[in-house]
Amino acid sequence: MSESTVDPLRRSVEVEYWVTDGDGSLTDPGELVDASPGAEREFVEPVLEVKTTPCDSAAELREELYERLGDVLSRAEEVGKRLVPLATPISTETVTERQSDRTRIQNRVIGSDFQYARHCVGTHVHVEQRPGREIDQYNALVALDPALALVNSSPYYDGRRLAAGARSKLYRRMAYDDVPHQGRLWRYADDTREWSRRLERRFEEFVVRAEEEGVDRATIEANFDPESAVWTPVQLRAEFGTVEWRSPDCALPSDVLRLANSVADVVNRLDDAELRIEGDRGRVTDDRVVLPEFDAVLGYVDAAIEDGLDSEAVRSYLDRMGFDVDAYSPVSHEVADRETVTAAEAREVRLAHADRLDRDVWSAVRQ
Repeated sequence: MSESTVDPLRRSVEVEYWVTDGDGSLTDPGELVDASPGAEREFVEPVLEVKTTPCDSAAELREELYERLGDVLSRAEEVGKRLVPLATPISTETVTERQSDRTRIQNRVIGSDFQYARHCVGTHVHVEQRPGREIDQYNALVALDPALALVNSSPYYDGRRLAAGARSKLYRRMAYDDVPHQGRLWRYADDTREWSRRLERRFEEFVVRAEEEGVDRATIEANFDPESAVWTPVQLRAEFGTVEWRSPDCALPSDVLRLANSVADVVNRLDDAELRIEGDRGRVTDDRVVLPEFDAVLGYVDAAIEDGLDSEAVRSYLDRMGFDVDAYSPVSHEVADRETVTAAEAREVRLAHADRLDRDVWSAVRQ
C-alpha cells in the first residue's frame, strides 16, 4: 500500500511487564519505578508499566520506548531484577494486589472473578483523535481488534494451557463474564453522542452494582468516572485526546512498535480514504477502508483468542487489513508444547524471555 498523504498520527504506548528476581520468582519493582520517566506501578505488586509520551513519528516512538526501557533494565541489572514479556505468569502463582479504594471496589463489583485480571499484563496503544473523524477511528480499531493475535505471548493460566491468547480469554470471558458490558468488545458506534451515552449507561450500572455491594456513591465517584469505569478493549479517551486499543499482550518492544505503528498507519488512512462497513471479509486499500459487519469481527476475534495465527481465517483477515503477518512470531505458538507447566518450569521460561527482552532492547539502543 502507498503511504497516506496526511501526516502520521501521533501515537504512544504503555507496556506492562512482570518483574522477577534472579531466580524467576515474581517480585515487587521497587527501585525500578524511579529508573525512568513513564515508569509506574500497576494495581498488582509484581508489575511495572512503562509509558511513552505522544510521539509524532514511528522513529520518535521507537527511540523513546527503547531509551526508557534501557534505563529500567540498567537499574534492574544493578538490583538483581528482570523484566518478563509474557502475558501471564504461566504457572500457579499468588499475585498480590496493591491496596487501594479502586481495587477494593472492583473486587466488590466483579467478585471472585477479579482474580483472573490479576494474572494479566498487556500493551495499550494510543493514537490521537482527528477532529470530526473520532468515530471512524474508533470503528476502525474495533475492526482491527483481531490483530491481538500478532502478539499473543502466553497460552497458559495457572499452569495449564487455556488458549493462544490466554490473557484475552481471562479478561473477556472470565474476569468480566458476569459484567460483560464492562470488559468485552463493544459494537461500532454511529457518532460520539452514542459513545457518550454508552459510557454513561455502563457507569450507572457500575455505580448501582457497587452500591449494592455496600460501597457509598461518594467513594465510587472519587475513584471512577464514566471513562475509567469500563475495560472494553477499544475506547475513546477524552482525557488524552486519543483512541485507545487495550487488547495486545505484553511483548518484545520490537513487536509492540511494529504493531502500534501498523495500527496507526491504518487509522491514519481514514483521512483520505472512503470508509465502509459491509460484508464479512474487510480490506484496506489505497483509497478504501472496508470494515466487516460487527458479528464477523467477533468471529475473527474469537479465533484470534483461541487459535491465534494458527487460524488461517485470522491470518488472511489481518493480511487484507494491512498487516505484515509474516513479520510476527507470537510466543504463544512457540511455548505451547505441553498441556501443563510446573512452577519450576515457569521460572525457567520467564528467565529465558527476560533474556530475549534484554537482547531486544540492547540491540536497539546500541544501533
